[in-house]
Amino acid sequence: MTANVEKLDSANYKVTGTIDKKDIASKIDKLAKEAAKSVKVDGFRPGKVPVAVVKKIYGEKLEQDAEGEAIREVVEAAYKEAGIDVNDVIGNPIFEKFDDKGETKEMEIIVSTRPVIDLGDYSDVAPEFEKPEPTDEEIQEELESIAQKFTKAKSIQEERALQEGDIAVFDFKGFLDGEAFEGGSAENFELKIGSKQFIEGFEEQMVGMKKGEEKKITVTFPEDYQAPNLAGKETEFEIKLHDIKEEIAPEIDDALAAKALGKEDATLDELKNHAKDIIKGAKIRKLYEDELKPKILENLVAKYDFDLPKNIVNQEIDNLVNQKAQTLSKEELEEVKQSEEKLNELRESVREDAEKSVKATFIVDAMAKAEDITVDDSEISQVIYYDALMNGQDPQQLMEYYQANNLFPVVKMGMIEDKLFSKLLKLDD
Repeated sequence: MTANVEKLDSANYKVTGTIDKKDIASKIDKLAKEAAKSVKVDGFRPGKVPVAVVKKIYGEKLEQDAEGEAIREVVEAAYKEAGIDVNDVIGNPIFEKFDDKGETKEMEIIVSTRPVIDLGDYSDVAPEFEKPEPTDEEIQEELESIAQKFTKAKSIQEERALQEGDIAVFDFKGFLDGEAFEGGSAENFELKIGSKQFIEGFEEQMVGMKKGEEKKITVTFPEDYQAPNLAGKETEFEIKLHDIKEEIAPEIDDALAAKALGKEDATLDELKNHAKDIIKGAKIRKLYEDELKPKILENLVAKYDFDLPKNIVNQEIDNLVNQKAQTLSKEELEEVKQSEEKLNELRESVREDAEKSVKATFIVDAMAKAEDITVDDSEISQVIYYDALMNGQDPQQLMEYYQANNLFPVVKMGMIEDKLFSKLLKLDD
């Protein structure tokens, strides 16, 4: 075995070495003997399986393990020669060559280490900005939105027809080809007209009905409707309207403040301040996502210059290529698959973005350590739980999806980044 190492830059090393095939054969024998003590093979007692039989059954796996062990020995020797601390090594090595040369195998791999970044003073990366303030009109709109959450439906007293925005209380029964179909009927059902809760045309045909009125309407179910027997079919519904209700929002006063804030002695002024905080928070979040965050990342990438681990850059290129591939037509995607030149062109087209992304990640990581910013598992779980609720998903299922796809580190990095940038921008001041 031979091992040599060449320092390409401050983050990457090229390791070259040779492995004697006799050494690999010796390792295969050793691994086969160890396996013979535990493997189960029909016709042989436990621990009595001949080594030759083990080699015959598990030959390919044994060879892979033996080569892997030999490669590790070469790499470890190279680390020792170059004085590389194994704790500084990041990601998986890039195999550029592993060739059969008669009695030996020659290898060439790129090993990468975590960049060392001299942060210095980074107070200048945060752009100056003015915190947005809500207008009186926006505060009033938010107050009305809060009031809407406490609306109550009351039966109308005047004699008038059903109109959009009303709540209809009615019985209905659906018929397909003259026969009532399952799930197509209900009594005293409440439906807000204009909510689009029912299929297109249903609510529109109810407009104008009066209390006690009966009516037949015809609607056509969508082609992609979940019940195959109804998809694309024209159906008839018999409807009887019992009552018309309208939603009445409470007055915007101290009483509403008490309900909304959960305090008996709450005042309208407190509710106005609460509304103001909601609007201000939403405006700052939008400003942060649209302008401040991209600007900080741009400033960080421009401020620092250091060598990037090639393997991590390649991983990010792979991610961006996969994302871009989803935007290609079927013909374009097939062309890329069939042409190594086209694939290389695609990879090169995203290289700059990949390098910027990797660079920013290492900078943010270093700055977060400097600022002692951390995120624990409970915080990550809370964010995922909240996202699930906001998107109408099952929190437990979403949590399992994130775990199964190893997405926790991605979420964690995003949270650390937001905490760091918020601190730099003094958003909580």
